[in-house]
Parts: sequence; C-alpha cells; structure tokens
Amino acid sequence: MTGYHLAHFNAARLRVPLDDPGSAAFVAGLDPINALADRSPGFVWRLAEGPEGDATTVRPTEPDVIVTLSVWESLEALRAFTYQSEHLDYLRRRRDWFVPLGYRASLVLWWIPAGSIPTPEEGVARLRALGANGPTADAFTFRAPFPAPTDAGPAPLRLHA
Repeated sequence: MTGYHLAHFNAARLRVPLDDPGSAAFVAGLDPINALADRSPGFVWRLAEGPEGDATTVRPTEPDVIVTLSVWESLEALRAFTYQSEHLDYLRRRRDWFVPLGYRASLVLWWIPAGSIPTPEEGVARLRALGANGPTADAFTFRAPFPAPTDAGPAPLRLHA
C-alpha cells in the first residue's frame, strides 16, 4: 500500500436526456450501482452532488455529457468493481444509453495523494491530456496502467509528454 489512491473519471454523452423514457433503465440503475460501489472493497469516495445523490447534475464539459468521478484504494479494487461485479451488466448496456463522446478516450485514471479529492475539472483536464499524449503516469487507462508513485509528493499534471 502506498500513500496514493486511484482517481477515476468517466464521461459519457447521453443518447437522450435523463428524463426521457429511453434513459429510464439507466436512471433506475443509478442508485443500485452507486450503492454497490459504496460498499465495494477498496472504495474510498465518489462524486455525489445534487438532490439525487449522484453526479448526473455535474456537467463540466457539455450539457449532454454526464460524468462519474471516484477514488479507489487501488487499480485492482476499481477493476474488480468495474468488471467482476453486477456493474459489468450495466456497463455492457452503455450503448443503449450513450453515443460516442467524440473524444479519443472517455475514461481516465490517475494517482492522487491519499486523502485528496479530485474535481470534475481535473478529470476533464486529465481526460484531455490522455487524448493529446496517450497514456502517461499523469493520465492512463485500465489497458495501459501506471504504478502508484513511490515518493511523498503529489502527482502533478504535465500537459505535454
């Protein structure tokens, strides 16, 4: 265990607004999937703003793009939640609710000092850095992960490789 946690940011462009019947199954799954994350081993924190207690009202890029922002103890913990829990069934249906984002990537991971809380704006910056530079220690993916830093300093965002 290091003095770092893993930040996760995901952006998705809605096929139809959340109050449209076409989004009903997605909206119905928000509470159960968020509750599953909250009780998953290695879960630390998730963005939960607005009256619904989820992040669907946070729109840091465009009005039809919703985001997820969470913190995990490790890459393995996030991977287990994402691909080895009921979340996977929900993930497999993403094309029912979302259209291509138009970015090179829609998910980005990065290490933060334990106890830190990332912002949606930081997530957007990391996602853009990933798109511009490919995977680096500052912004990476499940397929191209980087280990947690071993020093005691923060992991600054370097926008140029």
